[in-house]
Amino acid sequence: MTLQHFLAAIARGNLVRQIIIGLVLGILFGVFFPQAAQASQIIGTFFTGALKAVAPVLVFVLVMAAIAQHRSGTEVYIKPILLLYVLGTFSAALVAVVASFAFPTTLTLVTSQVTQSAPAGIVEVLRSLVLNIIDNPVNAILTANYIGILSWAILLGVSLRHASAGTKSILSDAAQAVTNVVRWVIRLAPLGIFSLIAVTVATTGLGELKAYGRLLLVLVGCMLFVALIVNPLIVYFKIRRNPYPLVFRCLAESGVTAFFTRSSAANIPVNLLLCKKLGLHEDTYSVSIPLGATINMAGAAVTITVLTLAAVHTLNIPVDIPTALLLSVLATIGAAAPRAYLAVRYC
Repeated sequence: MTLQHFLAAIARGNLVRQIIIGLVLGILFGVFFPQAAQASQIIGTFFTGALKAVAPVLVFVLVMAAIAQHRSGTEVYIKPILLLYVLGTFSAALVAVVASFAFPTTLTLVTSQVTQSAPAGIVEVLRSLVLNIIDNPVNAILTANYIGILSWAILLGVSLRHASAGTKSILSDAAQAVTNVVRWVIRLAPLGIFSLIAVTVATTGLGELKAYGRLLLVLVGCMLFVALIVNPLIVYFKIRRNPYPLVFRCLAESGVTAFFTRSSAANIPVNLLLCKKLGLHEDTYSVSIPLGATINMAGAAVTITVLTLAAVHTLNIPVDIPTALLLSVLATIGAAAPRAYLAVRYC
């Protein structure tokens, strides 16, 4: 089979099935062929590098194009969507707090030289937020500063709402072109995940991974609880009918790729295509999906909360319920803020 036929087979196959196969093969390859597995590291590096490179450009172009093409008088219902984003992210952080108290976990700490200092207070965190909002647009894209990217995309989109039809057509074509590039990168996910898993298993071994088994179970358990219990409840109270057909479809077509690629921004084309299949209003999802990829961070809120409380348990620091609830609020804000893990460091 030639390389062209191999790539064509990947492009035509079921992405979720390919990702699962890549995951299993990566584990087996790392266990039985560790030297060859480490040699495949360039594939994983290429995949993650491509995701990191294209995701900021995608968010910038999509948001700018969507706002520029917004028709006056068309309701896009962004306010209730933003409220749902905040509710979903806070609920995820709250679930993580409860799980961390019910199943306390500890970390294997490795001492190393500290290269960054924690923020001195909330004023420094807010100052960092403001400075990131007014960041140079080119630098914001280069450093993946999504708050800065969003602010410039919104400003330019509003400015271009009165541009000529030709200019808006160019923006639309550019958005479609970048979306296609991201889709091509996502199709490489099975190979990238295979490489990343194989290298990790070959380098650390299954024994080292077992040390973090409890922590991984808590993290994945929280995410599954949010995906299968919390989110369906939110959907039910919004649509007043059985939410699970919609939930399972979203998980199958979007959730799996988002989980394994670990990039909400890179998953934007998948979500846009899913919204189109569901027959949703394009003026709404063309804005809400890129926006949600930046601020609707339930997974990040779970990770921030669980890892923070795991560090607290490791250091035997007593934490009361009010402090843990405050952590939920900070995780909700921190998950959407620039340099989200400032929230962890501040705690």
